[in-house]
Amino acid sequence: MKNPTTFDPSSRHLTVLKGGPGSERDVSLRSGTSVANALRSAGAHVEEVEVIGTEVHLPVKTDLVFNLIHGTFGEDGGLQSLLEERGIPYTGEGIRESRTAFDKILTKKGLVASGVPTPRFEILHAGESPTLPLPIVIKAPRQGSSVGVHLVHSRDEIAPALADCLLHGDEILVEELISGRELTVGILGQQVLPVVEIRPREGFYDYTNKYTKGATDYLVPAPLSDEETKAVQAVALAAVKALGLRVYSRVDVLLGAEGPTVLEINTIPGMTETSLLPKAAAASGLDFATLCCRIAALSLAARA
Repeated sequence: MKNPTTFDPSSRHLTVLKGGPGSERDVSLRSGTSVANALRSAGAHVEEVEVIGTEVHLPVKTDLVFNLIHGTFGEDGGLQSLLEERGIPYTGEGIRESRTAFDKILTKKGLVASGVPTPRFEILHAGESPTLPLPIVIKAPRQGSSVGVHLVHSRDEIAPALADCLLHGDEILVEELISGRELTVGILGQQVLPVVEIRPREGFYDYTNKYTKGATDYLVPAPLSDEETKAVQAVALAAVKALGLRVYSRVDVLLGAEGPTVLEINTIPGMTETSLLPKAAAASGLDFATLCCRIAALSLAARA
């Protein structure tokens, strides 16, 4: 494509994949439905396919798969491998990039190698205990939507958090807990969208606060100084470049006393009209249907 920001939806047969086998299935179903409706409003021929496990049956006329399977299989390189074997173009990042960004441990290593600021961390296995001083964050490294994330302030909270994380895999990520403002930055190709500030009304930004209406306030654009905004956007773009991402993503950033630090990167962020990436896109003048078409165009350019 000569211009990776243009896309003629009326000439395409798009298949939206949603659901999947992971813990984010319900969110994925909502994202898939929202994107399918937006693409239809733009004139595309769209079919929706609900994926149950890891078997995918596509309509014969599929020019592009719009992948809205969050987390396991959809975001970890599994679906990408399957589609590349079939020679079918898809939205989002490639196999290696998806696998790296989905794995919080690989992400941390990539950020450190490129000099992108990120909280200190250590990797644990069964039977091992954290050595970082409290407070800490204990995470299952290959889950999304804050599944398996525990903020630990006392010693008696460590064992239950480790046990829960081991239900999701044999590695555990432990990070220092930094106080600061919770921010997220959407990236479209090389375009950095306005910063969003996330303010849960209670506790931290866990699964409940993410998906319960009214539980969290979102400020778009975030009320930051120009200097703070530039610093946050710069570190988000540096994180995306560190992992070799080219299509679209959402970078979670914490703004503390020492400046912005990157927590993680989502390569298939929520895509309902009220999700964070669409909120940021709207603040930059991109309506939801245009955002979806932009993602499709960037994805086709990346596959080419």
